Amino acid sequence: MSVYDAIVIGAGSVGVPTSYSLAKEGLKVMCIDKRASAGQGQNKAAIGGVRATHSDPAKIRLCQESLRIFSAWKEETGTDIGWKQGGYCFPVYREEDAQLMQAILPLQKKFDLNIDWAGDAEIARFVPGLNREGLVGGTYSPEDGQVSPLLAVESFADEARKLGAEFSFREQVQSLIMDENAVVGVKTDKGEYRAPVVVNAAGARATEICNMAGLDIQVQPDSHEAGITAPVKPFLDPLVVDIRPGPEGKTANFYFGQVESGQVIFCYTPKTFFYGEDRRCTSEFMPIIARRLVDLIPRLKGLMVRRLWRGLYPMTTDGIPIVGAAPKIEGLYLAIGMCGQGFMMGPGVGANLASLITKGKPLMRPTTFEFLRPDRSFQGEEAERLA
Repeated sequence: MSVYDAIVIGAGSVGVPTSYSLAKEGLKVMCIDKRASAGQGQNKAAIGGVRATHSDPAKIRLCQESLRIFSAWKEETGTDIGWKQGGYCFPVYREEDAQLMQAILPLQKKFDLNIDWAGDAEIARFVPGLNREGLVGGTYSPEDGQVSPLLAVESFADEARKLGAEFSFREQVQSLIMDENAVVGVKTDKGEYRAPVVVNAAGARATEICNMAGLDIQVQPDSHEAGITAPVKPFLDPLVVDIRPGPEGKTANFYFGQVESGQVIFCYTPKTFFYGEDRRCTSEFMPIIARRLVDLIPRLKGLMVRRLWRGLYPMTTDGIPIVGAAPKIEGLYLAIGMCGQGFMMGPGVGANLASLITKGKPLMRPTTFEFLRPDRSFQGEEAERLA
């Protein structure tokens, strides 16, 4: 039996940055994952977009911290993680969407987001080759960007190790070790680990870990598909989000961007959730996404698609992550239910949780952090999830 200051369950988009942040605060950390290495769950299925352009205050603050960390990573560590500050652009073609986007701008600006409404000509300049038929304008946030999920998670793990954190792979948590209403460690298929702090960052397996402590907190995986093309000459700076529903009636918004190495990476949001853990590619994805891409930017019709895949979005009932101390269970902290945005929120979640655990308060204002609390009513919903 080994003793640590903190145990993190899950070595993915959230668990690895959390391990790094806890180690940076001086804690002796063990991160456990059933897979062979860091980031082999949903992290490697992420398309790498990082934006603070949300309509929920807590998500804004989490991603502002993530952007701060990602953008300074190469300078601070010497490691290139593919950071590209190209911004996010939301072209708008429908009046109801224009009203929605403009209505949430005051809240976004209140939380210091660098975002503005732009006219159709300016949006077309941000997105070369954009179909301007019916375009009424859109929003642009230049400080958002993209990062390589694989490079990032490996670098976070390396930096965590330099600070003394340990990682144990191919090891599965079987139960939490309890002392009355306190978690004091974990039992795995290989042994036991003791610690006064345990962080559930288990992604799609989050509810199972909660149940081990007697908590009924629902996080349900929803399967989404994505793809990537062969590299082409760089032409597109921002990651683009089209919030219109698809004409085929099966999709909501879709989004894409060109990564630092030239490939175009893309994904869409199905109107009907694909609940479960089936990650096989579907026959309908490529025809639907191809039509949407070419309709929005006709010049993309000649691109060669190299690979398709599916990943899981661990969904909460209100679309807001669950971050903070578990209710009525001492020593257990939750960093779960990222709703498909775990990669962009991961470093911010880790930094805020580490501050909460070691200093008693998060980095953001506690009143804003309350939006994420595990014992909330789950009755609301983010005004516009925006992909």
